Amino acid sequence: MPRSSARPLLLVDGYNIIGLWSKLKTKRDFDGLEASRRELIESLINYSAFEGLDTLVVFDAHSRHEPCFTEVISKSLSVCYTEFGQTADTYIEKTCATFRRNLGNLHRRLIVATSDRAQQQTVLGYGAEWMSALQFAQAIEATERRCRSKQKTRNKPSSRFLVSGLDAEAQQRLAQLRRGL
Repeated sequence: MPRSSARPLLLVDGYNIIGLWSKLKTKRDFDGLEASRRELIESLINYSAFEGLDTLVVFDAHSRHEPCFTEVISKSLSVCYTEFGQTADTYIEKTCATFRRNLGNLHRRLIVATSDRAQQQTVLGYGAEWMSALQFAQAIEATERRCRSKQKTRNKPSSRFLVSGLDAEAQQRLAQLRRGL
């Protein structure tokens, strides 16, 4: 089956991930729900960009009496807060159904990150891929390690001498100075 060149869509059940990813759960327990939400969003900014995903993280309204709204965080990440009385599960299910009805998305990957068992069965029924909270946390942490490793090698001089860290023009001028030109 041919694959579209469109970026995969990742739907994240925000509070489900926070409650099951030990790093975020600890953050929530000590610093509060808002701090854990911020940390999840920060992790998703980098993960989505590095992995080439369009990501939508969904949070339940949690007794807010406001309408549903979506906030664009970056080119590859948006955050949705559901309307009062609507769960993230319901929102994700509706999004999966709408996504699959759109003929342009027939060959585009749809991935849902949640450990909710009922949700897992529903999204698989819509043809989406599923990641547990643990798998999702491991994938993000692996991507973060790759990013740090890439950054270290990019910043590391190619030899032990300071001159190797200079740009080509500066190296050439230094060589001229050594030759007495």
